[in-house]
Amino acid sequence: MVEYKKLSELCEILDSKRKPISKKDRISGSYPYYGATGVLDYVDNYIFDEPLILVGEDGAKWGSGEQTAYKIEGKSWVNNHAHVIRPDRAKVVDNYLLYFFNQLDLTPYITGAIIEKLNQEKLRNIIVPLPCIKEQQRIVKILDKAEEIRTKKKLANKKLDEFLKSTFIDMFGDPVTNPKGFIVTKLSNLTTLVSSGSTPLGGASTYLTQGILFIRSQNVLMNKFKFDDVAYISEETHNKMSRTKVNKYDVLLNITGASIGRVNYFEGEDGSANVNQHVCIIRPVLEKIMPQYLTFFIGNDFFQRKIIRENSGATRQALNFQQIKNFEIPVPSIMLQKQFAQIVQKVEAQKEKNQKVIEQMDNLFNSLMQQAFNSSL
Repeated sequence: MVEYKKLSELCEILDSKRKPISKKDRISGSYPYYGATGVLDYVDNYIFDEPLILVGEDGAKWGSGEQTAYKIEGKSWVNNHAHVIRPDRAKVVDNYLLYFFNQLDLTPYITGAIIEKLNQEKLRNIIVPLPCIKEQQRIVKILDKAEEIRTKKKLANKKLDEFLKSTFIDMFGDPVTNPKGFIVTKLSNLTTLVSSGSTPLGGASTYLTQGILFIRSQNVLMNKFKFDDVAYISEETHNKMSRTKVNKYDVLLNITGASIGRVNYFEGEDGSANVNQHVCIIRPVLEKIMPQYLTFFIGNDFFQRKIIRENSGATRQALNFQQIKNFEIPVPSIMLQKQFAQIVQKVEAQKEKNQKVIEQMDNLFNSLMQQAFNSSL
């Protein structure tokens, strides 16, 4: 049997004990200093010393699919941007409550036009579906197992990314100091095109839900693409921007703003995409340089620091075409580059398999969450 209880009937709210510490007054210490979204710092004192659940009061991303509640244990300090909840463990299991919050869309409970906030009154009145303790424990056991599987796959992909980075260094050395003594030349000698696109007249109003892929800076991550919020343009617009049609194996580099330096190579068909003005197309001469090598060279931590250092102090970080053409690139033998490219392709294929499992587990996990809190698991 499932009862429905207000959160205030299941927990004690300890907000009166929390206390903010300004950045300038924080002294590095051993105890985590928590805010709305997690650890912000470490300090030399603590307020709490027990398992608790924190829920973002303001500064969280409610309704975004991101975690809005998390569990803490041991000695800690919490500021005023997170509600502090002590569950009554005779009534509710900690992780049951945690999973409940992280599947709940909190946006209906948010108030404030200028600063959005989940105030304490709204928090207290949230209704929680509550089976008996034994049933809560069963639900938590199922969700914990699903979470463990998807976490392992995500960790596996992270380790594969680290493997590629270390393999690059093993094969080619530090790209800045060039310890293997490869011949160095300017990028302009290795490419047929260095250019960026533009935003179509009318801007976002011209974007379509299907058509020609239109790649913007938010779609170019480090050594990968993110196309879940991608825009599309019409064939007519695409043809008007014919100079910046993207070809297979073009290297795409973000050249402005906070995402400057993010880079990946395109594997779609020739002419099947276009880019806006914040993304630079670098078209390599494949007989001289492989896109996988060039991507990992530009994306390497050493070179990224160089990009940021050369653009620090500017009003807005930006790379111009001449700077990019002047990138000094150590050029290993094309055979060695192809060996690295084969490793990248094998690793990316494995990551893609892992990602499919992650997506399946995400769907299963979300389905289990919905079932759990709608009393049908």
